Amino acid sequence: MFNLLAKSAVAGKDAHARSVAKAITWRLTGSIDTFVLSLLITGNVKVAGSISLAEVITKILLFYSHERAWALIAWGKSKVSVSGARQLSSVGAD
Repeated sequence: MFNLLAKSAVAGKDAHARSVAKAITWRLTGSIDTFVLSLLITGNVKVAGSISLAEVITKILLFYSHERAWALIAWGKSKVSVSGARQLSSVGAD
C-alpha cells in the first residue's frame, strides 16, 4: 500500500506523476466548485455541467504547466546534504 501520509516531508523534487495527480485532484475540487456556482447562477443542471466540463481539460493542462515551471525555480527550496541536514537554497533568496 502507498504511504500517502508520510510522517515527515520527503526532500527532493516532485516526479511528473505526482504533479499530474495533484493537478487532477485540484481540478476535481475546482470543477465541483464551478458546477455548484454555475448551478446556483443558472439554475440549469445541463448548463452547469457544460461549463464544468469545458474548463476541466484546459485547467488541468494549465496547472500542470504551472507546477512544472515552479519545479524549475530554485527559490524557496531546501537542499539536502549527504548528512541529511537541510539548507534553504540561496538562489534568488535575496
